[in-house]
Amino acid sequence: MRAGLRALTSRGRSFLASGIAALLMAFFLGESDLFRIGVLITALPLLAAMVVARTRYRLSCARRLDPPRAEVGGEATVTLRLENVTRLPTGLLLIEDTVPYALGVRPRFVLDRVEPRGVREIDYRVRSDLRGRYTIGPLSIRIADPFGLVELTRSFTISDTLVVTPHVAALPHVRLSGEWSGGGESRTRSVAAAGDDDVAPREYRQGDDLRRVHWRSTARRGELMVRREEQQWQSRGALLLDTRRHAHRGEGPRSSFEVAVSAAASIGVHLAHEGLGLRLVTDQGPEHLTDSGLSYSLLDTLAVIRHSPARSLEMGVSALRQGGGDGLIVAVLGALEPEEARELARLRHSSITGVAVLLDVGTWDGGAPGSADDHQAVQAVLAGYGWRIVNLPAGASIASVWQHAANRGRYVLNAAGGPA
Repeated sequence: MRAGLRALTSRGRSFLASGIAALLMAFFLGESDLFRIGVLITALPLLAAMVVARTRYRLSCARRLDPPRAEVGGEATVTLRLENVTRLPTGLLLIEDTVPYALGVRPRFVLDRVEPRGVREIDYRVRSDLRGRYTIGPLSIRIADPFGLVELTRSFTISDTLVVTPHVAALPHVRLSGEWSGGGESRTRSVAAAGDDDVAPREYRQGDDLRRVHWRSTARRGELMVRREEQQWQSRGALLLDTRRHAHRGEGPRSSFEVAVSAAASIGVHLAHEGLGLRLVTDQGPEHLTDSGLSYSLLDTLAVIRHSPARSLEMGVSALRQGGGDGLIVAVLGALEPEEARELARLRHSSITGVAVLLDVGTWDGGAPGSADDHQAVQAVLAGYGWRIVNLPAGASIASVWQHAANRGRYVLNAAGGPA
């Protein structure tokens, strides 16, 4: 009953106050008709509170996100499934799901009646222009009486996560080096018959060619063992993303930082689909990516990446140097000093292909004095060490300039500071 009284709406409180006032006036004036009216008006919210408080609905809730990952600006559909697991029909239900403000307004629905064992499914859409990991839920249900005098709120505990990933642009295929082909014929490599085959044979499986039986191991183990004629081999590379706050310009979805994150996502997904084993490095050091579902892991990491307070790329360069085994380094960079560019450029040598995606941050702040000269100086330093330069000004997409990653040798600059 206490819960029911606390759940009185403004209308219910007004009825209760009016009823009590009518009873007091009837007592002082001796009006029996007014007394009966006061009893009716007072009893109505009290009875509604008692009925709602004693309601014992048992509802189950499930939520489905389609898709669980959505690009910036894309939509996802949220499906709520409510089931009445009791033998009693429900009354009026007011349903509200908890949604972060970045995904839009909170969705509200009204269910008039759910029959015993009945199921209702409700769909709504969410959309975000900001990257991130957003928690949707828990769902709350308000049980109300038909007169709107009492509303009692009950909540579920279940919640789900929607990942809003950076925009991924489809990139044209670019041959980055003669030694790295990004998959295809380089995905598998034959192993010498007397090499690793003899060292680590495996158990016979249904369908294996009997000509691959390794008799020496079979005699030793007492069960059929076969040679592993092929083992998986994958080229490896590194993706460096400059997240330093002072290296970027602008705010919001169109800032140079968001463009850099989108470019890194596009390049990473493109290279992963072409068979490259990739690791992600920022100016803060290496980021952990799972080996399975590399594209999803990369996008999940980039969805929540934020500005860093670092002033230099020293930790990122050190992480690249310590990783080793990379045949390709792609660096997505903001504003750099020539000396910082020189430290990064020294990572490239004859067996490594280096691609620098340089954001022309001066075009984001209206062309600050000296920004064009600094940009050209950085390009000259990187090109001097054999890096391939991809210039990315404001308003351009990474897909429109990615073909410049195929250009080898020193980079020629035109009068505007871009590729000639």
